[in-house]
Amino acid sequence: MPGMGQPRDIFGIKRIYDPPASDDGCRVLVDRLWPRGMSKEDAAIDLWLKDVAPSAGLRKDFNHRPERFAEFSEAYRLELDANPAVGTLLELAAGHPRITLLYAARNTEANHARVLLDYVRGRPAG
Repeated sequence: MPGMGQPRDIFGIKRIYDPPASDDGCRVLVDRLWPRGMSKEDAAIDLWLKDVAPSAGLRKDFNHRPERFAEFSEAYRLELDANPAVGTLLELAAGHPRITLLYAARNTEANHARVLLDYVRGRPAG
């Protein structure tokens, strides 16, 4: 509904290995594990919100296999429904004009950050 909360297009997404850009806004790492080979300085993150990432069990079951992405997405959305870290992310969104969700997965289409992006775009900010 217009006028309710922040517009959901404030969220963007990119690999943490891509260079930071001036239009990234608040850069939030949404991986549970720190990305391999990435220094804290090069990451240029504003917040590491590891609790919003999929549980260890769900991440292991998915194991970055595209054929399991639909099943993983459904299970991850159920986790997000009960995850208080989603509220933290939405509160952050209420105070920033742009938020970029950062992830380390090689697959740019079938990953948890894509699911999270779609999920928060459907939720009111704050």
